[in-house]
Amino acid sequence: MPRGDGNLSHDLLPGEKGPQDACGVFGVWAPGEDVAKLTYYGLYALQHRGQESAGIATSNGEALLVYKDMGLVSQVFDERTLSTMRGHLAVGHCRYSTTGGSTWENAQPTLGGHDAATVALAHNGNLINSAELRDLVEAHDQEPDDVGQRRITDGELRRGNTSDTALVTALLTRDPDRTLEAAAMDLLPRLRGAFCFAFIDEDTLYAARDPQGLRPLVIGRLERGWAIASETAALDIVGASFVREVEPGELVAVDEEGLRTRRFAEADRKGCVFEYVYLARPDTSINGTTVHEARVEMGRTLAREHPVDADLVIATPESGTPAAIGYAQESGIPFGQGLVKNAYVGRTFIQPSQTIRQLGIRLKLNPLRHVIKGRRLVIVDDSIVRGNTQRAVVRMLREAGAAEVHVRISAPPIKWPCFFGIDFASRAELIANGLGVEEICTSLGADSLGYISEEGMVAATSQEPEQLCTACFSGRYPMELPSRDRLG
Repeated sequence: MPRGDGNLSHDLLPGEKGPQDACGVFGVWAPGEDVAKLTYYGLYALQHRGQESAGIATSNGEALLVYKDMGLVSQVFDERTLSTMRGHLAVGHCRYSTTGGSTWENAQPTLGGHDAATVALAHNGNLINSAELRDLVEAHDQEPDDVGQRRITDGELRRGNTSDTALVTALLTRDPDRTLEAAAMDLLPRLRGAFCFAFIDEDTLYAARDPQGLRPLVIGRLERGWAIASETAALDIVGASFVREVEPGELVAVDEEGLRTRRFAEADRKGCVFEYVYLARPDTSINGTTVHEARVEMGRTLAREHPVDADLVIATPESGTPAAIGYAQESGIPFGQGLVKNAYVGRTFIQPSQTIRQLGIRLKLNPLRHVIKGRRLVIVDDSIVRGNTQRAVVRMLREAGAAEVHVRISAPPIKWPCFFGIDFASRAELIANGLGVEEICTSLGADSLGYISEEGMVAATSQEPEQLCTACFSGRYPMELPSRDRLG
């Protein structure tokens, strides 16, 4: 899988790769509003879901305009660019690559269409049958139409876009005699994997979510329109009131007639539990549960499952903070700040020198020595992937004078790859795939190590266990996977 810098909230050693989410999507239909700026702020709220590239497409009812580039939302757009993007509807995207490399050609929204209509599409997720979809595109490209010309404009594919999003865009627009909505209702049931789409033609905003609802997608009401977003936090930022989720297996359309919905598949809800553990913003709500409260409850559960005598509970900021608060509440051990995070270390295109590389995680974290010295510490984090970050943190705390270091993790051991929009390290690189808990504890140099149980983690989300995907922990995938050579 492609590599990237990933989620800014997770503290990693230079060159280390943690769990990465695929993307964030945002859409708005709001005549009379500055839809480009609304989309910009919506994407800004979703920046944690992808930092490789960003893009916005707008429509004024006659034509679509797309602007996208590599980098963060604030690096790609400025006041001058946004002022040229006028219209009454828009979609936007911030990307982390899981299918297709991190290149400008693969930035989104993707653009496609024909003489009758155009479509711009943004996608969060990962399709597992992209090989099958590519076969469909190639087979159709070889069929002449009535005048001996190509039926579709697959410009994104021609320009080297290798993402599954470009395949979907081409298939949505391959038949000029069908409306975009009709094409979507035909294509969506054929897609397998995780997908949340926000897309537009000249007049209509659409949103669609896979039948399992693996990734979140929500609907919000603006004073003069509607918004679609990957997370409720993005609705809050633009002043939209939360209405409901886009249901698994549902296609939503918004135009001058209002909002209408159609079902293209029966719901078989299997929402990603890792959204609650790490991926989503803590101020987001998923299926009725506030993510922050779920993480605090995971910390409380950790304290019950893995108690220890200690003087202070600290977090690996910022992702471990809610669970650390919960651990402190349940255990009665005071919560304190033991590590200071440099908020300005995120994506960097400058490789550290050997001297700086040896300093490792100190680029991002520094200990408060007067807080740590002589204390027995519980340090809480959300997950362990390779173990390099936690190993460096334990070493740092000991060098700062900690008497004991007890590591607590608010997710079970990660042992399996994800094919639905999270780009973990390979299975061979996952530390829990080859070592037991005691062996991992020894490898980290900690005095003790405790992972939350799968049952405790699931209970903290307030969701029904059968409605969650826990494949990265359990190996139980929510659908049958294609053969390895056909796996998208």
